Formats: sequence, structure tokens, C-alpha cells
Amino acid sequence: MFKKFTVEDSVSSQSKIKSSAARAIRAAIVEQYPLIEDVIDDILPKKDSLMVAKCPNHVSLLVANDEAVFFQQRDGPWYPTLRLVHRRASCFADKIWRADSGAIRFVLSGANIMCPGFTNEEAAMDYDLAVDAPVVVAAHGKKHAMAVGQVKMGRDDVREINKGHCVENLHFLGDGLWQCPKLN
Repeated sequence: MFKKFTVEDSVSSQSKIKSSAARAIRAAIVEQYPLIEDVIDDILPKKDSLMVAKCPNHVSLLVANDEAVFFQQRDGPWYPTLRLVHRRASCFADKIWRADSGAIRFVLSGANIMCPGFTNEEAAMDYDLAVDAPVVVAAHGKKHAMAVGQVKMGRDDVREINKGHCVENLHFLGDGLWQCPKLN
């Protein structure tokens, strides 16, 4: 989704969000990520104005303090950016699936994650996430997450079928959004 992202080419417009819309977005994010409730005011300050940056393919970036913190495609769920996940890892602890070390090079090149990457003995899927839910993809033996994606198969299906794509890779380390720390 953000493989060739640049601020100049990919952001068509930026607009401030009304306070009522900002409250609704905050509520939706807290509902989606319950562990974030204690620090939501640090991530999305009430006093500072939030902005939405419109990008191609109906993608919206939620910008706070000139930094993209969440993104959304159409009216789907809000996905955290990797910078936010690295800064506040404990807020997304219940959304992490750990892939084996063999999947790292493929994930970092933008590939979707296959079932065998999660069924290996190094891998762990501690939480059962619904289909189309956001997931943070980490790697065995690594401290920080390497991707944010969308679940395409539930945990039980991944273990049973063990073939095909189970996570769609939306944002990964080294992609265009990762390379743009600030959106001015």
C-alpha cells in the first residue's frame, strides 16, 4: 500500500478535523485497541488539531504533530503506523502475531505473509484475531515489529490449512510511509 509513497506525490490534500470528528475517531481507535485508552491523549492530543491527509486508493492518514499515527482505507479499521507501534508497543500487545525468522526478508520486501510463516515452531499466534482485523507482525528473536497488516485467515484456519496468504502486508519497515517521518 505504501511501497512507493512520497509526501509530494501521494498526499493529494490535508485538512483539519473538526473536534466532533476527532472525538469520534478517538472513540473508534480506543474501541479497536482497548490497551491504548490510557495514552490516547498523548498520541492524539485534544488541544492540538488533528489532520487527515488524503492519499490514492481511498487511503486516509491521521496526522498528529506532523506525524502520521494511523491510517485507514475507505471506512475500514484504523491501522497504526510502525513508528507508533515501536513507540507504544504495549498498546498493541493483543494484536501481535510473531512470524518465523525465514519470513523476515519477504515481509521487508513487501510480500504478504504466508501461513507457513506462522505455523513454524519459531512462530507464535497468541491471539485469535478476526478476519479483516488489523495485526502487527513481529519476527522471532526481534524486539520491534516489522509490519502492520490485515488478517485474511483466522488463527485456527492458518494452523489447519497451512497454505496461502493469511496476512495482507499493508505497511512494513522501509516502505514509503516509514521513510517519511514528518508530513508537512
